[in-house]
Amino acid sequence: MALGKSEFGIKDIPNGSRLVPLTKVQRRGLYFAFLGVFLFSASLPLTKLALQSFDPLFTAFARPLIALTIALPLMLKAKALHLPRKLWKPMAFTTFGAVFGWPIFIALALQRATSTHIAVIAAVLPLVTAIFALLKFRRDVGMQFWIASSLGTLLLIAFAFSRSGAKGGSATADALTILAVIFGAICYVEGAGLTQEMPGWQVISWVVIIASPISFIGGLLTFFHTHNSHIFHINALLGLLGIGFSSMYLAFFAWYRGLKDLGVAHGSQVQQLQAIMTLGWSALLLREKVSISTALSASGIVLCVLWALTTARRD
Repeated sequence: MALGKSEFGIKDIPNGSRLVPLTKVQRRGLYFAFLGVFLFSASLPLTKLALQSFDPLFTAFARPLIALTIALPLMLKAKALHLPRKLWKPMAFTTFGAVFGWPIFIALALQRATSTHIAVIAAVLPLVTAIFALLKFRRDVGMQFWIASSLGTLLLIAFAFSRSGAKGGSATADALTILAVIFGAICYVEGAGLTQEMPGWQVISWVVIIASPISFIGGLLTFFHTHNSHIFHINALLGLLGIGFSSMYLAFFAWYRGLKDLGVAHGSQVQQLQAIMTLGWSALLLREKVSISTALSASGIVLCVLWALTTARRD
């Protein structure tokens, strides 16, 4: 069987063969993907900080407006303010998932649980992303992929209903996190597809530009209705600016470039590190206690994700 480039940007390898080394472009993609995941990993604790002074809906609406201060000047300088009609649909899906779906549901979940708990539940995101990518590109996978996927899901359910998991979360928070994961995976896959038509930084720039009118109106209305219910903290403002500049823009800047160079299924493997990084950020920024059971649960889910995605790459 000859080696060839697949729709995932990786090489097709016969079953049982050794994996080929990453090319120079793929190694570059790995570095960008790692940078994106590192920035994404701070998103949950930064959002938790922002919620000290701001309503969950306001944090979601404010993110793209903050990112717009970088995106619009870059797009104007590049003279790239023209979106072909054929890209409207995937851009709409990407925008809804990145700007409204993930931020709103994850902020609502963080109102009800600690960021360490949410990080463990959200650890299934790279696996869901890979599954959506496989469905979108209609690529066959082996039985091991589905075994690993099922095992990871069972570990996730066990954690959600365990006594240790319940200390920092609730069933409602878990359900909201799963919804956020679904929207996050959609925006990753659709956005990665758009990088075949334009650079990743233009994809996320278009996302925040398209979302800005709705975000401005929604943010304004939400702020006037909720600002009297919150006490201002400087840490909350720093958290809000962090998710606006970093999580909403710079992280996607690197992430989409990584997925383009490395491939969606292959690049998703890097995201397995996000749960562990988020636990570290939560302990550092929020002084949240990371229990042994939480760390073990996160590690178990991460290992299942790694197994599933490595299998998908091999089959």
